[in-house]
Amino acid sequence: MARLGQNFLADPNLLDAIVRDANLAPGDVVLEVGAGEGVLTGRLAAAAKHVHAIEIDRRLEQTLAPVAARPNVDLHWGDAMRIDLGALHPVPTAIVANLPYSIATPLLLRTVDQLPFCEYWTVMVQREIAERLRARPGTAEYGAPSVLLQLSCEVKLLRVIPPEVFRPRPRVESALLSLRRTGPPPDQPTREVVHAAFAHRRKTLARSLDHARPGTMGATRYCLRALELSVHTRAEAVPPQDFPEIAHGIPWKPRGAP
Repeated sequence: MARLGQNFLADPNLLDAIVRDANLAPGDVVLEVGAGEGVLTGRLAAAAKHVHAIEIDRRLEQTLAPVAARPNVDLHWGDAMRIDLGALHPVPTAIVANLPYSIATPLLLRTVDQLPFCEYWTVMVQREIAERLRARPGTAEYGAPSVLLQLSCEVKLLRVIPPEVFRPRPRVESALLSLRRTGPPPDQPTREVVHAAFAHRRKTLARSLDHARPGTMGATRYCLRALELSVHTRAEAVPPQDFPEIAHGIPWKPRGAP
């Protein structure tokens, strides 16, 4: 990977296509994570009302100077996993970015949680990550990130991107994902139950949760029956919308709660 995990897009046609796929309105406020050399930033600034661009690599300061000078661009230096996204003003309504692959999944979940007014995401990620995030129950790719993201968003694969459009060329395929918010982020009990459910994939869901919170097996099995699922069901077979029902149907006290 190039500088701190980012590969730069080098195909102007693809950059234009990403902006078209984002379908930005003139009043949109865009958050871009991983500004890189600013080639996407400039296009976003021409299509939206305002752009917040986050970049961690100070070696790019001179390269980014021209786009940072635009009146509708705010360049934020720092780690996107540490910056207070909720403090950004104006408030982001869309995210368009070539995400650093090393933080793509946790960052997407963080933006869903911390940016409640953000409605749309158009993001480049590693193809393997894209398949996980859009995975359906019963597949090998389906896991905790699939559930947590799909509880809040509709996830679609827009296009597969070959390695040769990047500089330097990565060893993996990439994918452009579209996310559309459909609901609020999952609450803490649901998040904890989802993570615990997939922590032991070979165990049944009830046993996995009982391992994390001893004494919950009976209540979990009761919830599964109410959802018309077998008590022997594993987490990978449970659809996203059923996890909040389970989380609030068992005596699950979030960690740190009194």
